[in-house]
Amino acid sequence: MSLIRQIWLLLLGTLLLAFAAGTVINIGSVRDTLQTQLNLKNSDNATALAQVLSQQKGQRDLMELTLSAQFDTGFYRRIRLVGADGATLFDRSGNAAPQHAPAWFVALVPIESNAGLAQVADGWRALGSVEVISQTSFAHDQLWRGGLQSAIALGLVGVLAGLLAALAVGRIQRPLEETVRQAESLQRGEYVSVAEPNMPELRRLTRTMNSMVARLRTVFEGQAAQVESLRRQTSLDALTGLSNRSHFMAQLNARQHHEEGAPDGGLVLLRVLRLAELNRRLGHAETDRLIGSIGRAVHALVQATPGAFAGRLNGADFAFSVPVAGAARDIARVLIERVRATLPAASDGVALVAGAVQARRETPLGELMGQADLALARAEAAGADSVAHAGEGDAKRPAWSLLGEHRWSELLQAALREERAQLASFPVVDRTLGLIHLECPLRLQLEPQGSFEVAGDWLPLAVRTRMTPAIDALALQLALRAIDSDGQPRGVNLSAASLADSGFAANLRGLLAEHPAAARKVWLEVGESAAAEQFELMRELSRQVRPLGARFGLEHAGERLSRIERLFEAGLDYVKLDASIVRDTGSDPRRAEFVKGLVTMLHSLSVQVFAEGVVDASDARVLWTCGVDGLTGPWVRR
Repeated sequence: MSLIRQIWLLLLGTLLLAFAAGTVINIGSVRDTLQTQLNLKNSDNATALAQVLSQQKGQRDLMELTLSAQFDTGFYRRIRLVGADGATLFDRSGNAAPQHAPAWFVALVPIESNAGLAQVADGWRALGSVEVISQTSFAHDQLWRGGLQSAIALGLVGVLAGLLAALAVGRIQRPLEETVRQAESLQRGEYVSVAEPNMPELRRLTRTMNSMVARLRTVFEGQAAQVESLRRQTSLDALTGLSNRSHFMAQLNARQHHEEGAPDGGLVLLRVLRLAELNRRLGHAETDRLIGSIGRAVHALVQATPGAFAGRLNGADFAFSVPVAGAARDIARVLIERVRATLPAASDGVALVAGAVQARRETPLGELMGQADLALARAEAAGADSVAHAGEGDAKRPAWSLLGEHRWSELLQAALREERAQLASFPVVDRTLGLIHLECPLRLQLEPQGSFEVAGDWLPLAVRTRMTPAIDALALQLALRAIDSDGQPRGVNLSAASLADSGFAANLRGLLAEHPAAARKVWLEVGESAAAEQFELMRELSRQVRPLGARFGLEHAGERLSRIERLFEAGLDYVKLDASIVRDTGSDPRRAEFVKGLVTMLHSLSVQVFAEGVVDASDARVLWTCGVDGLTGPWVRR
């Protein structure tokens, strides 16, 4: 039983006890007063009646007439006249029922009326004695009315006391509830501080809890800083801050072979010609400043191109992954222009070339890099600031993807309306290879009788036409139906673009509420970018769906996790580390150390950690030793 309920029961019991005791004591006191008054009245009435009878000179008829008239007033239960010889000369009696007091009250609270006696005499001659007993019905009526008034008054006092007690309990309950919510937040891995209440006892408790939260937050921030340092050491080029070669190649490989089908894009290689000669001519320090300027220009273009990433492959070569098909050549030209504009004044002799290539999904990494190297060689042969392109262009793109935005919208709407959609299934397993849940990316059939297209093909179109909320809702509906059918837990990917829709969270909550049993087996996830760029919207979605039993997490995570402010307040159940983070952990100890630091940091928030895109057994073995809770990817399916 809760403390507040115990307080309420104690207050209620105290008020009821006080009410009962007050009522009983009041009725008992009034009854004693009424009995005393009746006894005095009987004695006084008997004396007065004896004086009247004494004036009748012993005439029996006159005395009986006087006594009858007195009895007929109805105030007496009995009047009796006894002669001097002990014979009864007059005896009248009768009981009158109370008009207001109920019978149970009369039986429960009896009132005794003792007889009043007085001597009747004619001068010195004794004529007898008169006995008078008054009716108690009037006293019972008076006692009943007084008891009711007392009970009502005590009841009103009790209600007023209850209201005052409610205010007092409310003042206690609010900070207690805040403390309970704070403790529950800590259990979920959220570090939330609350305002200190006015009550000294609760203030000390809250202050202690806040102090503990502050210490835990400091520990977490220290872990986050350590993880960020490991990430920079493992993934970044020290001079430019871009991804180093191994990390860039892991990102590119993960993009090309993503299970959900990343959209076609492009790859640009940028080379600084004759870097060794520049180093001899300008000096090591000046050359480092030149390379740093190139890195900043490349990074600025990455920031201006959503979905892009870049890296430094070696001393003279930079790489830029283009997220949009058909734009590689243009990006290469823009890249040279921006780099040229930011180079220091002393770098007039610097020559740049760029090679661009179309990056089709599923193209082997070696083949893609070979095409890019070929384009770069052509550009180098053409001279400084040249751009060359190698690849097939857009000939193999689906016909529907070349249509206008209006037609895209019609195709998507028709697919949603007719529910031409299905869920794929990729298992996420634990250490014993037991199923944790099925990852279920959505496939859409955009053309009747056509193939079911992966998200990489149609998601950019859905974002542009603002249809991601409806598509995500359909994916959740299909998952809930499948769970109702076979009982297997399923994960649904939600687009970050859907979070901006004002009714999206409420719509998902409504769908989950319609399937309460299946809702407890749903895993909902958004990309890491949503936590970094739309934190409040993501947290609100988490608050909407988690109370219904659904689990909420991040996918494709790891690059920015340690830099997300207030990650401890995000309300996450799990995080899936991106394939580019976990790949090659079996052969790269520094990468494994970085993953272990991420896992430790997330476990401190009571967040489960899964690894995406696991390809080979050596990576899987190291990931298990790093403490991950589950794996998914080609190795798991094999």
